[in-house]
Amino acid sequence: MNALPIDYYVWLSATLFTIGVLGVLYRRNAIIIFMCIELMLNAVNLLLVAFSSRLNDPSGQVFVFFIMAVAAAEVAVGLAILVTMYRATRSTDINILNRLKW
Repeated sequence: MNALPIDYYVWLSATLFTIGVLGVLYRRNAIIIFMCIELMLNAVNLLLVAFSSRLNDPSGQVFVFFIMAVAAAEVAVGLAILVTMYRATRSTDINILNRLKW
C-alpha cells in the first residue's frame, strides 16, 4: 500500500463520498439511498485503512471492523423498515411516506 501516494486514496475516497452524498440528496428510491449511505461508509473506511497503513498503526483498521459491523446492523434494520414500507404502500419511493402519517 505504500507504493501509491496517499493523495490517490484521498481523492478516491472523496469522490466515492461525494457520489454517495449526491445519491442521498437527489434519489427518491429507498434502496438507492441505502446503497449510497453504504458507499459513504466505505469511502470513510478506505481512508481509514489508507492512513492506518501509511502510519503503521492498526487502530484504524480495527475501527473499520467496527464500522462494518454497525453498517451490517444498519442494513438489516433498514431493509426491515423498507419491507414494512413496501407492504403498506407497494412502493419504495420515499415521497409516499407522507401517507403513513396519522
